[in-house]
Amino acid sequence: MRDVVIVDSVRTGLAKSFRGSFNLTRPDDQVAHCIDALLSRNESIDPVEIEDVIVGAASQIGEQGGNIARLAVILSNLPTSVAGTTISRACSSGLNSIAMAATQISSGYSDIMIAGGVESISAGQRQTSGTSDIHPSILEKSPDIFMAMGNTAEVVARRYNVTREAQDAFALESQKRIAAAQNANLFEDEIVPMKVKWKKIIDKATGESEIVAGECIGDECNRPETTIEGLSKLPTVFEEDGTVTAGNASQLSDGASMTLVMSEKEPKNLVARLWPILEDGPSPDASQMKWESARFSRYRNCFQLQG
Repeated sequence: MRDVVIVDSVRTGLAKSFRGSFNLTRPDDQVAHCIDALLSRNESIDPVEIEDVIVGAASQIGEQGGNIARLAVILSNLPTSVAGTTISRACSSGLNSIAMAATQISSGYSDIMIAGGVESISAGQRQTSGTSDIHPSILEKSPDIFMAMGNTAEVVARRYNVTREAQDAFALESQKRIAAAQNANLFEDEIVPMKVKWKKIIDKATGESEIVAGECIGDECNRPETTIEGLSKLPTVFEEDGTVTAGNASQLSDGASMTLVMSEKEPKNLVARLWPILEDGPSPDASQMKWESARFSRYRNCFQLQG
């Protein structure tokens, strides 16, 4: 088994779904943009030496279907000889793509790979999805597996006695932390600006919009002006008597991130050293709670930062 390291990692900014600057940008273009940024930042690496690209995407329909990893290779500056594969493990898809690349390199079958993830919630609004019936046996055996994430959050809140006040306080602290990180330019090196055309609402009352040129230069989703008073006034979204609101739940976002992964013998500079990552299947109605399994202790120390 060989040691595996992360040499570089880049991402787009995170844009608000439907209303943000990526609302007309295809996810395969976002992935290709990140791949090209890695290539330009690491000129000592011959693109021909990159053996595979792995992309994680939770939803693989429409613009995110058809093996988006391979399509992004074709769109990027990589040669067509570079392979591409796409995986889905819901919200951990991007992380698992890096884990798969690390396993491939650790085993000695590859030396240099690019892996990461993409998700465009906005893409679903730009396309007509096909329809299909839910498998009746799955619906009978485990109906909770189709539960929306917001509803699983309500289940988790009840099961572990997480109050509305605690959720709002955590959300406020999260807003403060990202604002502080942005003010300190901590994301400057990892975000690669992307020029786009997007649909901008010019009249909220009528819904009138126009297509404008722009550039996503950073994260657009946080609200640094958030207060605990404002959070406490928001109505619940998923259950009438619940605790999850638009202020303490994850926002819908569009964005992509790709990471350059190698065997440790290859790079002169590295960002992190990867360790084995294990998976587990949580209860379907509480899919956010990975740590409820006894196997959680084996997840620790998945990677070690350098420097």
